Amino acid sequence: MDDAAQKIPSLERQIASLETRLAQLRSELKRTIIAKKISDSNEASSSPDLSRAIQGGLPEPWRDEIVDVLQSPSDSYVEEHDDDVNQNEWKYPLRKEEYKRYGRQLIMPEVGLQGQLKLKKSKVLVVGVGGLGCPAAAYLTGAGVGTLGLVDDDVVEESNLHRQILHSSETLGMSKVDSAIENLRRLNPMVNLIPHLMRLNAHDALDVFRQYDLILDCTDTPASRYLISDVCVALGKPFVSGSALKTDGQLMVLNNPPRPPGMPGGPCYRCIFPKPPPVESVVTCGEGGILGPVVGVIGVLQALGAIKIITAGLSQDTEMRDVDTLPESLKDSSLPQPSLLLFSAYSSPQFREVRLRSRRNGCIACSREAWINEAAILLGLLDYAQFCGTVSPVNELSPSQRTSAINLAKALDSKSMDPSETPILIDTRDQTQFDLCHLDNSYNIPFSNFTSQDSGSILPKNIESMLVNNPQRSVCVVCRLGNDSQIAAKKLQMLGFDKEGKRWVGDLKGGLKAWREEVDSDFPDY
Repeated sequence: MDDAAQKIPSLERQIASLETRLAQLRSELKRTIIAKKISDSNEASSSPDLSRAIQGGLPEPWRDEIVDVLQSPSDSYVEEHDDDVNQNEWKYPLRKEEYKRYGRQLIMPEVGLQGQLKLKKSKVLVVGVGGLGCPAAAYLTGAGVGTLGLVDDDVVEESNLHRQILHSSETLGMSKVDSAIENLRRLNPMVNLIPHLMRLNAHDALDVFRQYDLILDCTDTPASRYLISDVCVALGKPFVSGSALKTDGQLMVLNNPPRPPGMPGGPCYRCIFPKPPPVESVVTCGEGGILGPVVGVIGVLQALGAIKIITAGLSQDTEMRDVDTLPESLKDSSLPQPSLLLFSAYSSPQFREVRLRSRRNGCIACSREAWINEAAILLGLLDYAQFCGTVSPVNELSPSQRTSAINLAKALDSKSMDPSETPILIDTRDQTQFDLCHLDNSYNIPFSNFTSQDSGSILPKNIESMLVNNPQRSVCVVCRLGNDSQIAAKKLQMLGFDKEGKRWVGDLKGGLKAWREEVDSDFPDY
């Protein structure tokens, strides 16, 4: 019931928007009818109705229709399929409203009329409507792309709002695609917005990508990036890849121009990263954090990259031919120079550009030896999750070496136990997270200490002395989710702090998330 109640304001806004658009369409229809009647009357100059109009006495039905139109609140644009009504009256290639809306970019030589017409005809797909996809979609909509597709299967959460600028408190619980489209329609009602509420997979990616000219990769997992790259190469689509984490981001324009495998063209994602990063090194925004403007900068640059590609003219050279017989216009020297743009918010300079080579010899997606194609993708010959690896659940401790949040709460209750016998709490989160919130009387030893090769640097001297001088107290390690804590507890056991099994050294199962869910609902969730 609560979820349904939250969606009511959004539904009411959608209904109001539809009612407004219906009124606009009715108004345009009435205008068309009047124009047609006036035209018919001009052909029949002897008509009594025309004589009465000239004399100031309009027929009553005409008068009623004109009054209705004049009282209509709508004076908006005409849909493209209604343009033929006014073709004889409007002689310019863009609508009057478009000249006004896009005027500030139309007067720039980098765009101009031809560039704007290319934008209007273009079809762009944004994969991922999060921190990257929101600003990218907003600026593409503002620029006037003809069709914009949005792919995502997630819903809006409160933790998204500090960086995902198309969502709001009013759209919490709504799908990100619907939330974004609701705001984009307000921004520019002349753009055709297409929702794709789905989690991207190989089969659907082929079907969806085929409908668009250009793809923006705004995802946040290696598996998605490799899938998007493979599908774009197979279908001959250029794409703009962006990523951001903490205070850093990067941007690449790939497969541009999108020539077939074996021909000189823009590199693909596999050319730059033939192997995925080690699975244990992959950090998400939820784990590492993200500064909103950082991901916003990369998303805006993705939109800029897309606009530059579109206004320059999308290449559709998909004819396979031998590289040695290519004309000079298709040789490497004439190709756009690919580069990797690096952004770091707290560095000086903040931007750096690294030149990249063109397509890599031996690339399995875009070289002469390529075997990844539409058929291979469709048949599922590539397991992207397996290729990129999956994080296996940490299982370092036995069940007896792990305690529940409820049992830990009882052990920490000084009213029922001598404080000198309560567990020693060690929190392995970094200092920043520890300062946000922590359990009372816990000690902060960051997880990086436990992964250091120098065993002497694991524990500060005061904490090591406390452990040695209080052998009667058990040791409980805590972290955010109960993974790092297992590894840290195991390391303490290996260093002998468990007194050969005589002292309990373990961790909090489920971490501080379990503590919040089972013991203290007010413990901050971040």
